[in-house]
Amino acid sequence: METSEIIKKVRKIEIKTRGLSSNIFAGQYHSAFRGRGMAFSEVREYQYGDDVRDIDWNVTARFNKPYVKVFEEERELTVMLLVDVSASLDFGTQKQMKRDMVVEIAATLAFSAIQNNDKIGVIFFSDKIEKYIPPKKGRKHILYIIREMLDFHAESKQTDVAQAIEFLTGISKRRCTAFVLSDFYVRQNFLQQLTIANRKHDIVAIQVYDKRTADLPDVGLMKVVDAETGFEQYIDTGSRKLRESYRRYWMKRQADLKETFAKSNVDSMSVATDEDYVKALMGLFKKRG
Repeated sequence: METSEIIKKVRKIEIKTRGLSSNIFAGQYHSAFRGRGMAFSEVREYQYGDDVRDIDWNVTARFNKPYVKVFEEERELTVMLLVDVSASLDFGTQKQMKRDMVVEIAATLAFSAIQNNDKIGVIFFSDKIEKYIPPKKGRKHILYIIREMLDFHAESKQTDVAQAIEFLTGISKRRCTAFVLSDFYVRQNFLQQLTIANRKHDIVAIQVYDKRTADLPDVGLMKVVDAETGFEQYIDTGSRKLRESYRRYWMKRQADLKETFAKSNVDSMSVATDEDYVKALMGLFKKRG
């Protein structure tokens, strides 16, 4: 992509996503991700209605009356975006490619984060860690991230979500909010890594998919290519039996994914490339708020 074309695209995405962040998500982002980091502030005497789990037993023993620890919300969060850059994202039969929607959602979250004075960092992953951008604040940093997302060329075509989550756990010493943006077109189970990471951090999964991966069209003989392995084959989409079998396969994959998120206690949302991701994000924020 030409440099001038990238700058034009970055500007276009900034105008759209920055507007969404300030107008639609004002306040919602903070209420959805508040209180995840709590800093100890002081102790005071126990009052009726206080949580007994907050009792400071050392101070209580010293003064012979119950005292509780008072915590203050850490206003400043560190937000990490784990962005899938594997080959399967370069697919789209509807309004846009999956990759384009991932970039827009990531940019919207990034602008929401800086409005809340949060730091934002990015991990680009395929079946390896392709690039790590450490968390920083500011518009200049976000524009750099968007530019990288638009013009990034991964070395590998395949996907390994587990490795990306392990990398996050290794580099982030303090608790952070992490968004995993992917189509979750994966062959390996990542439940264990996700469960461990979500105990330390606040993980949110965002799946972007294309309708044609859920429903095959009836267009007769069609050549299909697996973007990640390069495997090619011809299938007869005129066969109702084949279309129904494919639909069952898709439903099973989605059910397994949902179960993985439920077992690891991770909030998630799923949005198709022809759907309104703003509505999906609002639903996610509301669920958490």
